[in-house]
Amino acid sequence: MKKVVAIDGPSGAGKSTLARLIARDMGFEYLDTGALYRAVALQLMRLRVGEDASDEAIATALARTSVEFRDGRVLLNGEEVTDEIRAGEVSHYASVFSARRPVRKYLLDIQRDAAMNADLVAEGRDMTTVVFPDAYRKFYLDASIDERARRRTLELNSRGIAADERLVRIEIAERDDRDAGRDIAPLRKADDAHCIDSSGIPVEEVLRRMMGVIRS
Repeated sequence: MKKVVAIDGPSGAGKSTLARLIARDMGFEYLDTGALYRAVALQLMRLRVGEDASDEAIATALARTSVEFRDGRVLLNGEEVTDEIRAGEVSHYASVFSARRPVRKYLLDIQRDAAMNADLVAEGRDMTTVVFPDAYRKFYLDASIDERARRRTLELNSRGIAADERLVRIEIAERDDRDAGRDIAPLRKADDAHCIDSSGIPVEEVLRRMMGVIRS
């Protein structure tokens, strides 16, 4: 396996932004694992696989599914779905289905295989604890729920999607509960991960701190 900088943390903590910047500065490839889960969720939605579907039904659906993350684009069965997977409904189902064993098993090898041929910056919910437990550097990036709701609302509005910050906050709180409470690979800080709270801190400063750890 090549070098991996692994970043975990809750939704809206800034993982994707910092992962891209670190990958740029290090000359590493960026692996957006959240996009992979969203693509899987979109496929299951298209196949009308419900939240209460059996593991067997989910596994059967995934057997005819191809998901790729290439040059910042997400491909689902060869179709680019980079923008479509950012819809609110897809985000909800991505969180729901990410707790299911067949989904995590399906994506585990895809994520690990990415590190066989290239140095990576990988971000998600279980990068430091499950997918890359022996990562070169590990981070847990956090932020207050109010800060994360504000960021998410601004992001949605910038893409022309109307969003109510109060409702976004509720959705984030619900997702936090699902991510931390699931039986399979729950969101938690790895014992050897560097924890950084980005609340109220400019992206440039958070990047400086993370790069300092990486280069130390």
